[in-house]
Amino acid sequence: MAAPFIIPIFISHQGCPHQCVFCNQHRISGQGEGAKPTGAVEVAAAIEEALGWPRRNRDAEVQVAFYGGTFTGLSRARQAGLLGAVAPFLDGGRVHSIRLSTRPDCLTPDDVAFLKAHGVTIVELGVQSMTPAVLDLCQRGHTAADVAAALLVLRQAGVKVGVQLMVGLPGETPATLLASAHQVAALAPDFVRLYPTVVVGGSDLATWHANGRYRPLTLGQAVVLAARLKALFDGAAIPVVRMGLHDSPGLAAAIVAGPHHPAFGELVKAHLLTRQIRQRLAHSPVPVRELRLAARDQSLLCGQGKANLLRLERTGLLGGLELVFDPALPRGAVSIA
Repeated sequence: MAAPFIIPIFISHQGCPHQCVFCNQHRISGQGEGAKPTGAVEVAAAIEEALGWPRRNRDAEVQVAFYGGTFTGLSRARQAGLLGAVAPFLDGGRVHSIRLSTRPDCLTPDDVAFLKAHGVTIVELGVQSMTPAVLDLCQRGHTAADVAAALLVLRQAGVKVGVQLMVGLPGETPATLLASAHQVAALAPDFVRLYPTVVVGGSDLATWHANGRYRPLTLGQAVVLAARLKALFDGAAIPVVRMGLHDSPGLAAAIVAGPHHPAFGELVKAHLLTRQIRQRLAHSPVPVRELRLAARDQSLLCGQGKANLLRLERTGLLGGLELVFDPALPRGAVSIA
């Protein structure tokens, strides 16, 4: 299935009842705290403009996505205004669906019925962690029970559910992170997003980092942990649709420290691919003559400056075998002969 054509609408931090320690949406989005809230006029104008952008696939679903805030934390009148601005495009068939994000504790059956009646087909929940101590420390203001309840009410309404998790939060350990992922997988969301925790200027976490209370993960640590989570969700047949933060004009300037990389997801996939190759070659009961990979994974195997390939060569496992990149193989496939 082709990826949808996304029209982004930013409502940075609007509707959020809490200020999480890691958050400064205004800095990340480049919109100052005094910026005028996005309204129906701005939404309609943004959609009209985006529909004129070039598209790789003109037949792909067109989806309006509200980013950055807690949509159901807005007043019902404000929600109706924003969604109402999309309605003419839905009715005219120029837009096919709406996606938005909210908090697990800001979603009632009545909220879901309202969203569905206004064309919302996907709701993403900012879960971040299922560990009580981590949620408290980060001042999230919701519980793991709220997550389960929100997923249930969305599923009962036939709305697709995405879950956002963060890697490297204050107080989180590899063990509690994996436990969180297992709990989320047991709830069977339709998809997951994984974000590394970075230190954003103006956040409480920036103060904690400055006084030594918080130390962010290195890029390598974040990649390894995200890879473990992706492998877990892959095993549960739950797609991980994104790993790493979306780049925005203010993002690079806002980050004080932490494992940000514009190709974070590719680093995670490369780690998983090279690990799979090592395991297949090391555990083969007979000498391997040929290693066959998907043609589209060639750049992953090589890595920047051929670093991944050189690392594999240093293990001695690639000696004497032919490396073939097969366009018929799906991404992530490893075949040996």
